[in-house]
Amino acid sequence: MRRGLGHPVVVGSHENATGELAHALRAAVAGDVDFSTTARALTSMDASNYRRVPLGVVAPRDADDVAAALAVCRAHEVPVVARGGGTSIAGQATGTGVVLDFTRHLSGLVSLDPEARTAVVRPGLVLDRLRDAARPHGLTFGPDPSTHSRCTLGGMIGNNACGAHSVAWGTTADNVRGLDVLTYGGERLRLGRRWAGAPAGLRELVERHLAPIRTGYPEGLPRRISGYALDALLPERGADVARFLCGSEGTLGVVTEAVVDLVPLPAEPVLVVLGYADESAAADAAAGLLPYGPLTVEGMAADLVRGARGLPRGGAWLFVEVDGAAPAAELARAADALDSLLVTDPAGQRALWRIREDAAGTATRMPAGASTAVSGGAGEAWPGWEDCAVPPARLGAYLRDFRALLAEYGLRGTPYGHFGDGCIHVRIDFDLWTPAGVGRFREFSEAVAGLVVSHGGSLSGEHGDGQARAELLPRMYGDELVTLFGEVKDLWDPAGGLNPGMLVRPKPLDAGLRFEGLPVVGLGREVARCVGVAKCRVDGPSPGADVMCPSYRATGEERHSTRGRARLLHEMALGEVITDGLRSEEVREALDLCLSCKGCRSDCPVGVDMAAYKAEFLAGHYARRPFARPRSHWTMGGLPHWLDLFGRGLNTALGLPFAARLAGVTPERPLPRVAELSFTSWFGERASDRPPALTLWPDTFTDHLAPEAGRAAVRVLEAAGLGVTLPPGRVCCGLTYVSTGRLGTARKVMRRALDVMAGSTGPVVVLEPSCAAALRTDLPGLLPDDPRAARLASSVRTFAEALEELAPDWTPPRLARPVAGQTHCHQHAVLGDAADRRLRRSVGLEGDLAGGCCGLAGNFGFEPGHYEVSVACAEDRLLPALRAAPPESVVLADGFSCRTQIGHLAPERHARHMAEVLALALDEQ
Repeated sequence: MRRGLGHPVVVGSHENATGELAHALRAAVAGDVDFSTTARALTSMDASNYRRVPLGVVAPRDADDVAAALAVCRAHEVPVVARGGGTSIAGQATGTGVVLDFTRHLSGLVSLDPEARTAVVRPGLVLDRLRDAARPHGLTFGPDPSTHSRCTLGGMIGNNACGAHSVAWGTTADNVRGLDVLTYGGERLRLGRRWAGAPAGLRELVERHLAPIRTGYPEGLPRRISGYALDALLPERGADVARFLCGSEGTLGVVTEAVVDLVPLPAEPVLVVLGYADESAAADAAAGLLPYGPLTVEGMAADLVRGARGLPRGGAWLFVEVDGAAPAAELARAADALDSLLVTDPAGQRALWRIREDAAGTATRMPAGASTAVSGGAGEAWPGWEDCAVPPARLGAYLRDFRALLAEYGLRGTPYGHFGDGCIHVRIDFDLWTPAGVGRFREFSEAVAGLVVSHGGSLSGEHGDGQARAELLPRMYGDELVTLFGEVKDLWDPAGGLNPGMLVRPKPLDAGLRFEGLPVVGLGREVARCVGVAKCRVDGPSPGADVMCPSYRATGEERHSTRGRARLLHEMALGEVITDGLRSEEVREALDLCLSCKGCRSDCPVGVDMAAYKAEFLAGHYARRPFARPRSHWTMGGLPHWLDLFGRGLNTALGLPFAARLAGVTPERPLPRVAELSFTSWFGERASDRPPALTLWPDTFTDHLAPEAGRAAVRVLEAAGLGVTLPPGRVCCGLTYVSTGRLGTARKVMRRALDVMAGSTGPVVVLEPSCAAALRTDLPGLLPDDPRAARLASSVRTFAEALEELAPDWTPPRLARPVAGQTHCHQHAVLGDAADRRLRRSVGLEGDLAGGCCGLAGNFGFEPGHYEVSVACAEDRLLPALRAAPPESVVLADGFSCRTQIGHLAPERHARHMAEVLALALDEQ
């Protein structure tokens, strides 16, 4: 390794040298050492535009492990980067050497002292887990980035993270009391005030440069994150070495433990939402609210929220949290807003805050007509100029100039963020796929850096410089101070082994972009939309009905998160780390535990659709290799065909010894029984004089396995005055073929269904949510050139939607009982359940259904090797909700899989489709 260059070169970085490094690490470290293709692919990117492929990943168990890993890497002249949740957006959580993953073992809360209002934390501790522990004591950790459910304290310290409450509680640096740090050279330092823990020579270096340090940092900037915070080492500021290290992006030392301050929770939080005519008016007003002592002043405009409900009148809004109803009312009166809304209900506040917290993802999806109309580029926006900050009083003027600069370059973005601190986030529709587009990205970055500096601002106001902005730091600080940053780096890390290429002596801002070499069409292009904000990595309590990501919540492994799978598919498309394309076993193994729940389709802020990607991958993986497929793909995946062919005769076959093994399914589950009389046979034997108002789709599950739900639906629909007919022939939505990646067969099945439905008009009611979702999305997606597919998709209605739309005056029977159960994951993700919730209220069913996924998920829970994960998914939310429900509760589960899972794991509870519940209530009248 070349000394002092800041760009370490791995000596002998061929396969043998890498193997020797891995062997030495395994001998020295008690934690996990993983140099596999999967591990390298999973950590090649963070939430930025950049990509750096590491040699391997080490998950240390304690500080001694960290020291041992550093010693081995030092001996082998290999660089090291510390990584928490991997949500950094400037590239600083990626590295070409060894990645230290602190989330696996070093993720604990060491202690919490309510009297002293402090906590001792490990670097991999997720922020929300600290907040959960502090909440019973009326305390919290002040900084709260929108990624609070998955970002770690170590990452927050590295980036000096802030969040919405920074106007009241400051940045992470303002809330850190002490740090235990290991340097690349092996020193153990305990950092604090009055030069505590400073390495030899640091004090002397600072004292030689007091003048530029005192004069070189812009004033009036609550959000100055760029560069090293050398002003924290000034004698008049207490020479606080711990505060100085915050925001150094892992380039100086590795944090192994931290003492942090806690702050009191607001006693009576009130959310004041203020509506203004436009973004400029909201920005101009923000600074004027600060004298009223707000806890937050967040801003966003209509081009970000795009149709969000519950907001007051206006084209832009400020979200202002105030402690107390009286101060909130006073602030609202003084705000000079077009309209205002005061929200005291916690659930209402959470719903509104979610709009803001999802902005980092939703801002990535541009409406149709985005300016980068290049191949594969339109409709998406990216980080790259993400979080500059100016003095709050300058924010309105800066935003007007910024919007003008976007227009000058033919770009679009949706600014939002911490208006009270003058900090703006924005995703911009850069074309990062073509050389010309990348060149324009550089030109714009240089221009906007000059604009920020002209307004007295900071290039980074929250997420750090990393590779994205560090090259431009001389524009902000001047050459003298930036040269001093380099001297500081060399003093702490003379070998240049910690996170080289970040912040100091950085690589060019347009080098190493993750889009380079990626196909602009196809699966690789699709997965590139994952920007890495990692909402799929939430592993603790998650309020509401979110589904994503059940397999990650069950295993806690990155490769089983939506982001992890997207990263593997990304690397597969590039072909550098994963070299066997669609034949990749690494990708197949990661996708094996994907339940195809479709939760990411709605819960992922950027709409990653892993169920669709999995189906496409499986189709390619087994192309021209039919006998390589698992047997369950032919049995469970072909269930509609076998049921139509054999009907109840399957019961005899399934009762034979070794039936499960022959069918390629797990013996841990009883196989479903085929009904003696199918729903379509029952319907054909009855007579009705009602003219048909709708077509009831006889899905495979309802027809052969749960005809009682179909009979009940007919009973209720006719009671509501609606005539029912069935399709004139056998139909199937193709779901089981899609989920097993038999896409050619799925298209044939779908076309046959379209032929049968050719003469049908009016609404098509589908009782099984997974089939309704397949008809709404998979059908037009797989047959985009067949106009009949779009027509049928648009005609699909759920049972509750049909009653509400076609029988608006019908009064359902009253039950007045508590309700428990689960909203089907496909319904949550694709169909929505607003009509179902209104129907339950009208019937008098009280309470909410559980979110998440039941874990059976069609064929998933029946396949070998899936049983434990399937049960863990049910234990996440469904089963606890059933145990907590009163004995008299009605248990609802419209999905056949959900009802089957409940029958297997909670047999004391009898789950029913909503149609069955209403039919029973009608019979009791």
